[in-house]
Amino acid sequence: MMIVVLAGVAGSGKTAVGQVLAARLGWAFEDTDALHSPADLAKMHSGVPLTDADRWPWLEVVAAWLDERIAAGTPAVVACSVLKRSYRAFLYRGRPAVQIVMLQSDTATLAARLIARRGHFFPAKLLQSQLGDLEMPDHDERTLVVPADRTPAEIADEIIRRLGLTPAPRGGLPWGPGQGRETA
Repeated sequence: MMIVVLAGVAGSGKTAVGQVLAARLGWAFEDTDALHSPADLAKMHSGVPLTDADRWPWLEVVAAWLDERIAAGTPAVVACSVLKRSYRAFLYRGRPAVQIVMLQSDTATLAARLIARRGHFFPAKLLQSQLGDLEMPDHDERTLVVPADRTPAEIADEIIRRLGLTPAPRGGLPWGPGQGRETA
């Protein structure tokens, strides 16, 4: 059983890739933007970047969500920025089922994607604050880094390949061996 956390700055494709990846695997998908407090969403919408003090309560909610899935033995794909090493370490702590995949893209591509988005709470002008907070994984982290300069389908395929996951068979059970619910 695995939970794949797609990480990266705004515009890196976490949601788009996550939806494709979850569909290919037959797993649940959660965008942790939905787990932010209304105050945090309003703050970002108004163009004010979140601070560590804002993010830690949200990360605790994300961790509780992960723990519920782990306890139920339910694989999932999660979109969650986790820009800093300390955030990723927190989500990994005591959760061997969690695998973080950092989606990496250049600033121009990220900015173009954010400018093209409509109806999203995160304005493009906050990109620089996220890039300033971003701490790319070191070699001692078990976080996988994947270039996000292709289509969501191509990125999802690479993640499946590099993590050795089994796509869901059409019309069959959505979990591959050792990846999901055990039958009695």
